[in-house]
Amino acid sequence: SAGGEESDGAAEEHFQLLGLSSVTEKTISSTQKDQHGARSQRSQEADKPHRRKGEKKHTCDECGKDFTEKANLKRHQVIHTGERPFSCDLCGKSFSWKGSLKKHQLIHSGVKAYSCDQCGRAFTQISHLQSHLVTHSGIKTYSCDICGKTFSRRGHRNTHLRIHTRHVVYCCEQCGKEFIRDAQLQEHVYPH
Repeated sequence: SAGGEESDGAAEEHFQLLGLSSVTEKTISSTQKDQHGARSQRSQEADKPHRRKGEKKHTCDECGKDFTEKANLKRHQVIHTGERPFSCDLCGKSFSWKGSLKKHQLIHSGVKAYSCDQCGRAFTQISHLQSHLVTHSGIKTYSCDICGKTFSRRGHRNTHLRIHTRHVVYCCEQCGKEFIRDAQLQEHVYPH
């Protein structure tokens, strides 16, 4: 159908924006399959030096986290330096990693390749769809230690906790009034 073709095209465009291919180009020869097919997966994993315990030779001086590859350590270290060398040409938002910029750019593209089978809501990233699916399950794993109210998302519980702690995060620049949530501030600022 035309709708299916459009979503396939949107998915392909999504993968291209992320610098990925929707079709894996790596293939394993039948000889390689035969060679490894009879061995257990655990045995095959043991052959991979980057998977062995104790092989993390690169340690972050700031936090002590260990890495198997020096490149991964360097990638990690930008969280400590605050360096954000990748910026969006459309809105100016900057990122520590190129992959984060590419994910962000999907917002501007309008491509939403992942949609919820239950309600039809669409998302630019599969992780956002996965977070959304929890709302349909009815499972609320996060609870407020003060009043017992339950939430399906940790962020919603954390925002709720501000009600009890009176932790003020948002402040009106014009009059100084303080708010717990950004939406409250925006509602307040509009009449100014």
